[in-house]
Amino acid sequence: MKIRSECTCPLEITHDILKGKWKTVILWQLKYHGKASLSQLERDIKGISQKMLLEQLKELKKFGLVDKKTFQGYPLKVEYFLTNNRGQKIIKALEIMQEVGKEYLNECNENIDTN
Repeated sequence: MKIRSECTCPLEITHDILKGKWKTVILWQLKYHGKASLSQLERDIKGISQKMLLEQLKELKKFGLVDKKTFQGYPLKVEYFLTNNRGQKIIKALEIMQEVGKEYLNECNENIDTN
């Protein structure tokens, strides 16, 4: 994941951090679960491969939105969670995005019903 070196607006940086098919969905699942294992995230996010999930989690961790805790023992146990600063903060934006999506779906369903 590459962040642009020059920008005209801080929103461009946020876009670079979040762009992609899965990052917002991963963040939303971590909001829902609090802490989640890789297998739990993979099970709950339909259509994502383990390789893609690991790649996206690595990028989210790099930018300080997600962190992980590794537990000793066998089998290896790792939990992913939102960070207290950026991770929790970005959820506010995702909640607004979720609401806009719900409104749009409701409007689409109303237009289908009336046609």
